[in-house]
Amino acid sequence: MFNDKTYSQKMDKTIEVFSKELTSLRTGRANAAMLDLVKVDVYGQAMPLNQVSSITTPDARTINIQVWDLNNVPLVDSAIKKSELGLNPQIDGQLIRLPVPDLNEERRMEIKKLIKAMGEKCKISIRNIRREANDDLKNLVKDKEISEDDEKKNEKTVQTFTDEHIKAIDQKVEAKEKEIMTIWTQLNMLLSLWMAMVDGEFKIRVHVI
Repeated sequence: MFNDKTYSQKMDKTIEVFSKELTSLRTGRANAAMLDLVKVDVYGQAMPLNQVSSITTPDARTINIQVWDLNNVPLVDSAIKKSELGLNPQIDGQLIRLPVPDLNEERRMEIKKLIKAMGEKCKISIRNIRREANDDLKNLVKDKEISEDDEKKNEKTVQTFTDEHIKAIDQKVEAKEKEIMTIWTQLNMLLSLWMAMVDGEFKIRVHVI
């Protein structure tokens, strides 16, 4: 028999992976989740960074990585440098500090393109699951385990799942792009405010003189 929940769950899992990938993107604010996709080659296998160290964010611009085994420090350092995060580790014994620089406009545009590409890749995965479901339905009809009417009914159900998950992807892409833009706008506002304050102070001093 055909179980539509199997394919819905596969789509859910695909969205879950996509969400995790989005969280790992650097947005100008320190976030331990940025390192979720970093794997370290230790003990003969690729292990998640949080399984060989403790990760904290003491402030909005710094991530601290306390590596449990001193021998793994160079391996952690190498794994971070090989990632696409664009972060430069600073080693202090078993502690690795990761300063998180502000995003410039060029990097912001690169991230927006990456977000769209990740979204399209996720959509392809969803559609592949739909195709897998439809192929299974055709085989069930061929083997006379279900009727053609059942096939059409289940195809509509799978298409509904597909549409819902595609919509969820678009919403996540839009939200992440908005987050990038919001941070950039806030930084520009702060910079403009600071420049206005400095300019005002300069004018006051000139006036007093």
